[in-house]
Amino acid sequence: MNKNIRKITLTGMLIAIALVLGLTSIGIIPIPPANVTTMHIPVIVGAMLCGDGVGVILGLVFGLVSLWKAFTATSALVGPLLAVSPIYVIIMSVGARIMVPLVANFVFRKLKKKNFLLSTIVAPIAGTLTNTVLYLGLMLLFYVMAGIDSKTVVSVILGVGALNGSLEAVAAALICSPIVYALKNRFSLVEEKEEN
Repeated sequence: MNKNIRKITLTGMLIAIALVLGLTSIGIIPIPPANVTTMHIPVIVGAMLCGDGVGVILGLVFGLVSLWKAFTATSALVGPLLAVSPIYVIIMSVGARIMVPLVANFVFRKLKKKNFLLSTIVAPIAGTLTNTVLYLGLMLLFYVMAGIDSKTVVSVILGVGALNGSLEAVAAALICSPIVYALKNRFSLVEEKEEN
């Protein structure tokens, strides 16, 4: 099978997985006052196997599903921002998610020639932490910009970031690493680029 066809096929499968995760309770699990997500996993896998372009498409799917969830099942943390400015919620939901594959792929490419197995572990962790830090960081910034009392949410955001971010990073490393390691040989999708 042609490499481009394999790439398109894998991209379609990962989009389908991301949509199933996002449109069911297994993709964004509400654990008040926040949510634990597994939707970043297909985004990271796609970025590592197919590069930034596919990763950004998957990140956009993740962001749009996250935005849909924000508008239909508002969490205690997102609700106050949504009431003040839906634009803040759009930037927070989509912007943070588009950065996930870019960071994951960058870390993966930098490490893979030195130690491929290590790169398949560190890159998902980096992508996950990007999601956590950017999403919650933007949330806190927008709380301040909107004039909402941010003191009441700082401790919640820090707690959510530490607990949820850690759990999501471990899950991403445990799930993404064997998938990428197995598929890179089977489908030869990992782009070989010379690093300067």
